[in-house]
Amino acid sequence: MLISDRIFKIMEEKGMTQKTFSERTGISQSTISDWKRKKTNPSAEKIMVICDVLKVSPYELLQDDPSGYQGGQIEHKVVSEGTLSYDLLVEFEKMDKIQRERLLGYMDALKK
Repeated sequence: MLISDRIFKIMEEKGMTQKTFSERTGISQSTISDWKRKKTNPSAEKIMVICDVLKVSPYELLQDDPSGYQGGQIEHKVVSEGTLSYDLLVEFEKMDKIQRERLLGYMDALKK
């Protein structure tokens, strides 16, 4: 997947328009449109501002598999503040041992 494809996917998930993205990054709308239309990627010097605006790490944006899963066990995962994953982890950390076990049991039941 192209970096620009991931950018558009994250923008969509966050409900962000190209216009808003352009205003927040300082990147022209025509350049952003070119990424989509011509299937090109942003220049390297724009990555950090893009990550800042989208509230993702460069790792999340640039990695082919943002989940961190490489066919085995997930060793670690980067989670950005302001995302649902981050909020869930914060709430999980507030739970005591019994609450965590109950939640994990419920999650296990949902998988079946």
